[in-house]
Parts: sequence; C-alpha cells; structure tokens
Amino acid sequence: MENMQYAEELVREFLVFRGFTNALQAFEMELSTDIGKGFQVDKILDLIFSIYIPKFQAEKLVGLLRFFKQCFSSVSEAVLLSTLSKLEVSILRYYIVCAVQSGRKDKVVEFFGMNGNDLLQRGGDWTPWFAIPYLKNPSLDPQFRIYFSKEWYEALRLSVRNFFSEIFSGTRIPALLRISSEKNTIKHLNNDIKQLNMKLSQLQALFEEKEAQLCRLRSNGNNAASILDSNVGQGNNSTPSSAMRTVETCVSAIPSISETEQAQERATGGPANGSSSIARIDIEEGKPNDAIQMIHSSPCNDNGREMLDEEEFPEVKVEFQETFLGHTSPISRCRFSASGNNIASASVDGTVRIWTYDSSTPTSRNATIYCGAEIMSLDWDCKSDRLLLIGTADGGIKAWNVDAKRVVCDLNTSEAFPSVLDLKCSPVEPVFVSAAASRKQGSNYLDSLGFASLTVWNMKTWRAMTVLPLGEDPPAITSLCFNHNGKILAAAATDGMIHMFDMSAGLQITGWPAHDSAINSILFGPDETSIFSLGSDGKIFEWSLQNQGHVLWSRNCSRFCDPETSKYYRHEMGLDANGRRLLVTSGAVRAPIYQVRGYMDGWRTLPHSAAITTVDWHPTLPIFLTGSADNSVRVTLLS
Repeated sequence: MENMQYAEELVREFLVFRGFTNALQAFEMELSTDIGKGFQVDKILDLIFSIYIPKFQAEKLVGLLRFFKQCFSSVSEAVLLSTLSKLEVSILRYYIVCAVQSGRKDKVVEFFGMNGNDLLQRGGDWTPWFAIPYLKNPSLDPQFRIYFSKEWYEALRLSVRNFFSEIFSGTRIPALLRISSEKNTIKHLNNDIKQLNMKLSQLQALFEEKEAQLCRLRSNGNNAASILDSNVGQGNNSTPSSAMRTVETCVSAIPSISETEQAQERATGGPANGSSSIARIDIEEGKPNDAIQMIHSSPCNDNGREMLDEEEFPEVKVEFQETFLGHTSPISRCRFSASGNNIASASVDGTVRIWTYDSSTPTSRNATIYCGAEIMSLDWDCKSDRLLLIGTADGGIKAWNVDAKRVVCDLNTSEAFPSVLDLKCSPVEPVFVSAAASRKQGSNYLDSLGFASLTVWNMKTWRAMTVLPLGEDPPAITSLCFNHNGKILAAAATDGMIHMFDMSAGLQITGWPAHDSAINSILFGPDETSIFSLGSDGKIFEWSLQNQGHVLWSRNCSRFCDPETSKYYRHEMGLDANGRRLLVTSGAVRAPIYQVRGYMDGWRTLPHSAAITTVDWHPTLPIFLTGSADNSVRVTLLS
C-alpha cells in the first residue's frame, strides 16, 4: 500500500508540473472510485472491446498493443511476447470484422492503408484479408466465416482476459510501484558502500605501508650493488664468488614478484592495482661487473598485472577463418545483420555486397548494390534481416530489401549536409536516425567535416519526422548508438563531445566533453551502465552513465591510428556480445582485441596485407569481421 500511495503522488506531481489539470481531475475522480487498489483487467477489456474497436479508433488500438509488446522486451519474456503477438493478430482481425458488420468498409480500407505494409511484413497469412472490403458477404465465405461467429469472439475475449490477468496480477508490476522499494534498496546499498569505503581506506593504508617497506628493501639492494661495483673496480680482496654471495643475500631480502602480488592481494582483498617498480636482479656467472640489471616501471593493467605492448599481444586462436574477395576497392564498412546470418560490406568505389559466410545459410539474398558514390555508413534493421540502410557521400540514403533484391526507398539529405556519416535503426520503433555533415576545406577526413545535422526518419512513410537539436553551428556527428529499448540515443562529435537524446521527447538530456580530439566511434556497454568512446587520437574510454564523467576503463591504441590512414578512414571499434572484447581498427595489418576490465590485456588478429579499416562482431557468437584496405573482408571464429 505504501508503494501504491507513493506512485500516486508521483503521478499527481507530474500532472501538476505539466499543467494537465483536466487529466488531474479525471485521475482524482477515478481514484475516489477505486476499490480494489490493484490491476483491473475489465478496464483494459472495455478499452479494447467497448471503446477502441466499436468506435473505430484503430490508431489508438494499435498503439496500445504496441505498448504492451514493449513491456516484454527482455529475452526471458520471449514466450509472453509470442503469445501477445498471436492475440494481437486476432484482436486486429476482430476490428475488421466489427467494421464489416457495422457497414463501415471505409474503416477497413483506412485500417489497411495505415497498417497494411507492417502486417504483410509480419506474415501470419494476412494477404486474403485485404479482399474483405470488396466481398459481398464475407461472413459467408468459408475462409472468414469463423471470425464472424459469437463463439470465436467470446473465446478471444476470454483469452485476452486470461493473458492480462496472469501477467499483471502476478509478479509483474508497473515501474512506478517499484520506485519506493528501490529507494529503500538504494539507501541500504549506500550504507553498505560507506562501510566498504571505510574498509578500503584501511586496506589502502596497509598497502602503502607494505609498499614503503618494499621500497626500503629495494634501496638496500641498490646499495649492495653499489658496494659490489666499488669493490670490484678498486680491485680489493673480495672474490667474484664472495661478491655474488653478498648480492644473493640482498636479493633474498627482496620479495619475489609473485610474493609481492600475493602481499598486495592480501592487503587489498583482490588483485593488485596501479603500477609498481619491481626490482629483478639477474646474475650471470663469470661476469661480476654486469651482475645486476634493474627493470623499472612496468606498465600495469587495471588488475595490477604487467601489460604487454599491442605488438606483443598473443595471436588469437582461430577455429576457422574465411576471406571474402568480392570487392575491387578498399573496404569502408562491414556489418553483420540482426541474426548474424548475412553480412553487408561496402567499398570506396560505391558498391555494397550482401553475402554469407555460412554454407548452411541460403545465398538467395546475395547481391551487389551500385550506389554511385562513396559509402560512408551501413546499418541493418534491428528487428529482421530484411532491410539494409546505406548512407553515401553525396547525401543519399538507400533502403535495400534483401528479399526483393531492390532499393525500396531512395532518400536524400539536404544539399547543405551531403556526407551521411552514420545511420542507426531503432531497436524497437520503425524509425532510424541519420548523422549528416556539411563539408569544408581540410587536409584529412575529419578536418573536411563541417556542421552536423541529426534527422529522425519514419521507416513506414520514409519521410523525415524531426531534426534533433544540437545548438547553433554544431560540430559534425560521427557516430550514433541506441540503447536496448530505443529511448536513448548517444551521438559523438568531432569536438570530443558525447550527446545523449531522449527520443520520445526529441530533446538532448545530457552531454559531456569526453576527448580532447574528435570522437570516431561510440558504443553502449552490455548492461548499458556505461558507454565506450574511441577518439581520433587512439584513446579509448569507458564512461560510467551512473556517475557521469567517471572513467571506468581506458586504453591507448594511438600506435594503430596511423595519421596517413586516418586521412581516408574513420577508425571504429566493435564490442562482442558479452561486452568483454573490444576490437579496434588499425593502420597496421593486424588489429588489437582488448579484454575490457579483464586479467588479460588482449590479442592480435591474424594479419591482412594492408590496414584494417572496419570491424564488427557477430550479435551472439564469438565471430568478428575485419575489412581491409587490401579489398578483402574476413570472418573469424575464435576457438
């Protein structure tokens, strides 16, 4: 009950804030008659079967069903989503039946005009239904007779009632009702964090004390080495063997590297963090003058272990690798489809090829698309493998249907913004966003980009819906990414800023300076509590979205961002399905794969014969793509 009252107060606060006084009065009136204080399935049934359908409010009906489907967006609720989709088909068919029975065939025609394309794409044998408005007596037709019966309607209403009663009367509750309990949980967690911080401070103090002891021991070792060199140089009576015994005594007083790590782990409760200067003394028999060699300041990763340069990374272990040689020019972009079964790759000569690496996958969708201009961006529809969006350097945006093997829509940005730098489809709504830029004089790829334009497009009407606000003369946007439900859009700019947009409101909600240079690529982390950014200077940061401006993890791969290569290509990165392996493009023939916040530093890919210009990961499997300036695209499965 406490949670319910708190949620009601939140609703009142919002309605007052927005000035929705009529809605507030209606809300108060309905509250006064609310007896059960819980989910009322009859209200939902009345809304569908007594208001939306008999009053022919098709748009509201479709919107309500879409809302319920969005409630089941997680993988664990796939069965519920499948059941709701089947009920949705029956509800929409009852809408058509109701319109025919009321003599409103014009409403049937209007319904198909609004939703026909979407229904055909879903399947479910909708094609015969398009003939209903033109049949004389559809209720007598064997194909439709059952839908006009009272028994079918009653079974449908009962199924809808049972479904919603089971879902919303069980463990599922609205987010507003969870806020109160989550506040209490957060309060307890904050108390736990304070206690853990106190323990951490104590452990850090202990760690610093142990490190000071280590430094004193190291200093003793250096003094012993100085004495040894002095004695040998002055030709005193100390023999090499006695000198070596002196050094061995000093060495035995210095903990070994493994002992030091263990001491640090005991002090901090985990692997050691930060870098340390571990003294390693090697003694070569018969060469007392060269007896001592010190190795200082080994770079360490986030877990305190010694880091390797990228050139020293071990080569990836490969289960299989296949090379696609269908292009005749350097590769500019390559992307896996939503299922991972198909691949789209583009080259600088303006061609895009659709192909598959798996012999068990049908090749009927394989095609070559001639765009007539350099390809700057590619993106697949997130909900199917059916549609591919292509952005070009002359302001063109093409939508390619892989089943029909044709361009189903050919859009153009305004002449002021001809470079379509990135395209991203919403994972939920039938919309996509284009990042286009104007042009200016510049010595390299990034310097030639001018101002930015972010446009939201409707994928049903293929028309621009809105332009997202970026301020006056905004720097070019180079990379876009949606969160899992499509409500948040992140955009990276050439001035080093990351912008975050609320897509429902069409407004920017936050932003921060992430790099001192242009940002080439951004990606949401796997749990969406962080976002990765790759700067043109080769610096990679993982930013916390819960503590804005805080860096959780970082790497510097500037050695791979070759200035010569950067003149022509925008470097990018790809994150695997688990969010633990980050693959980055490279001016060299190999590319690094960093292990994000892991014990290992990373791996190197097998070599191409030229720079690696584009990368992508399979949506579910440990398979990655690398496109190269040597005109080839490779598919690699990790073992």
